[in-house]
Amino acid sequence: MSATESSSLAIQVKGLQKSFEELEVLRGVDLDVAAGSVLALLGANGSGKTTIVRILCTLLKADGGTARVNGFDVVTESVKVRESISLTGQFAAVDEILTGRENLVLVARLRHLSSPGRIAEDLLERFALADAADRRVATYSGGMRRRLDIAMSLIGDPPVIVLDEPTTGLDPQARIKVWEAIEELAGQGTTVLLTTQYLEEAERLADRIAILHQGRIIVNGTLAELKALLPPAEVEYVEKQPTLEDVFLAIVGDDGAGRPTALTGAPAASTPDAGIN
Repeated sequence: MSATESSSLAIQVKGLQKSFEELEVLRGVDLDVAAGSVLALLGANGSGKTTIVRILCTLLKADGGTARVNGFDVVTESVKVRESISLTGQFAAVDEILTGRENLVLVARLRHLSSPGRIAEDLLERFALADAADRRVATYSGGMRRRLDIAMSLIGDPPVIVLDEPTTGLDPQARIKVWEAIEELAGQGTTVLLTTQYLEEAERLADRIAILHQGRIIVNGTLAELKALLPPAEVEYVEKQPTLEDVFLAIVGDDGAGRPTALTGAPAASTPDAGIN
């Protein structure tokens, strides 16, 4: 790889290996993520997705191979890596005693940024949390906590964001809100490494998709390139039935405000005769 190609990569992983006692989790992982792109890392439970994330974030040392984030080696330049990366894990790392605003201000102060109050205001507006800004996070829904968690990870404008299964356990509305937040990040040129088990999520968000299986990346490409690996599709005409998620969102709406009029043909509610006791 040339110096120019290397400099255009936000994440470079070569021959990564990791074992836990007798269990060999990573068996020579190679993975490149271009700067400003979204890469979805797919794999079954226990495939090693979170292990890769922890190594990239300097939380775990590999047994072999190399990894670089934003041009810095995760072992010899770990401080620079931590300055370049932000991690949103599988569980929201928010302080439930504090309000949403206080969580954001706290992180901004820990990063020694000027105007933490203004930073908090901007992120509260951006992630549709302004109305709940002064409520304790303990009163937030799961989707609101996840959006706050992602907002906290953006403080300081890190060039690389790692999202480890960010929508696990969320309802359809909350999942869509998180997707919109990730799309906004990508649109601003942030590099995103997304681990997920949801194929629909990868299809919607990722520029490239890598599949981790038995400790190795077995395929890495665009959605079109992955689809080209299969035999040509046969054209069949079938009646498409709405999914349960389609029905759910038609009834309650993407924002949860409720849109029962989106359904047609539903029986009208009956009104009791006023003359009957």
